Amino acid sequence: MTVQDAATVGELAERIRPGFTLGVASAAFQIEGSLTADGRGPSSWDAFAEKPGAIVDGHSPAVACDHYNRADEDIALMQDLGVDSYRLSLSWPRIQPSGKGPINQQGLDFYDRLIDKLLKAGISPMVTLFHWDTPLPLEHDGGWLTRSTAERFAEYSAAAAGRFGDRVAQWVTLNEPVSVALQGYALGVHAPGRRLLFDALPAAHHQLLGHGLAVQALRAEGVAGAIGVANMHSPVRPASKRLTDGLMSKAFDLVFNRVYADPILLGHYPKPPLQVRPWFRALGNVSDEDLKTIHQPLDFYGVNYYYPVKIASGRGDGTTPGNHADMMTKLPFHLAAFPEYQSTGFGWPVAPEHLGILLRELKDRYGAALPPLFITESGASFPEPDHTAGPVHDSDRIDYLASHLGHALRATAPGGIAHDVELLGYYVWTLLDNFEWAAGYSQRFGLVHVDFDTLERTPKDSFYWYKSLSRARRS
Repeated sequence: MTVQDAATVGELAERIRPGFTLGVASAAFQIEGSLTADGRGPSSWDAFAEKPGAIVDGHSPAVACDHYNRADEDIALMQDLGVDSYRLSLSWPRIQPSGKGPINQQGLDFYDRLIDKLLKAGISPMVTLFHWDTPLPLEHDGGWLTRSTAERFAEYSAAAAGRFGDRVAQWVTLNEPVSVALQGYALGVHAPGRRLLFDALPAAHHQLLGHGLAVQALRAEGVAGAIGVANMHSPVRPASKRLTDGLMSKAFDLVFNRVYADPILLGHYPKPPLQVRPWFRALGNVSDEDLKTIHQPLDFYGVNYYYPVKIASGRGDGTTPGNHADMMTKLPFHLAAFPEYQSTGFGWPVAPEHLGILLRELKDRYGAALPPLFITESGASFPEPDHTAGPVHDSDRIDYLASHLGHALRATAPGGIAHDVELLGYYVWTLLDNFEWAAGYSQRFGLVHVDFDTLERTPKDSFYWYKSLSRARRS
């Protein structure tokens, strides 16, 4: 760690309030491997990963980081890192292989042991119930396009709550329903690979209904921990002052941000501009009873922030990262570039100041209805070697994390742009390099380098930076 890094650590540590959570986050499907161990059933992502061309270079999630067998090693890394909390997800098909019916006790036992080991290591578990791995039999029955999946999700949530409800500090019902709906059902680049464009909106509604039913199930089981949800949010801007760019940016803001947060926090879906209202017709006949179920009181709201979005009217040429080429070119808008910013390995703009802007926008939009917030994911991939015989010098990641955490702390401090937002903590995505969904093993987000041939873990410079930050803050 350089002198400049040390100065950043000291400055950031001074701004971290007592009680503020520093954590790391992961997802079961991306790290566990052992896809057929202990009676686990197949998921939508297992099936999707077998499709030719679906995953970069045909990479397989079958082993991933082998966290299922190396959890002790990974907990030791977190204990050395000094984090307060670990945000993990449960594999629904490991706990309930068919997504309905019998609960798999072996799957529950795995997470039971994992939670106990985390607590013994002094690490508080934040548990996500759904991080994209829908049990395959439910997907074959329509997945999140059908109401029954929401009902089955509530039953699974009750089973998890009944087993772990006495020891989990925070529960997250869903992770990024926007990504499941848009990338999985609208654009087809994630599981289950559907290409429905705006006809995918029922998948958004049924996830939100599942969220509400899961909150009810958790509370009915009397869980001791706080309850919330996590969604990806981005500030959306028009690419120019043209009226068409402004209209398309409003439409994208609805489908990316407000379709999810509005019903959860306000109890209703947003009203689209007249010109684009037909795109949202799938949400036009939602019952008041469904909206009441979705609009459950929450203890916190999780924000996953990675980048801002700029929208231009017209189909575009599919070259800007995030446009997903063929399906995005069927839409009357496209994602425009941010040439003024550096980019991550995914091509995402590195724009930490927009995190503060996003927090301000959320507070302005939802006011007293906005619960206390966690930044439940923040991180970046950068090009790194597949194998290493020594230290991994990832200064770009250190700069990314320092600037994003710094902007979040500055924005929510007295006098900051979002001073009236209660920010409870910040979770780095992610602890380990892992199976990065459709990108396979080509994108490395981890504080710890993983050699996917040997599975050897090597902490990167960013690991030691975060460790220093954790130890330098006030108690």
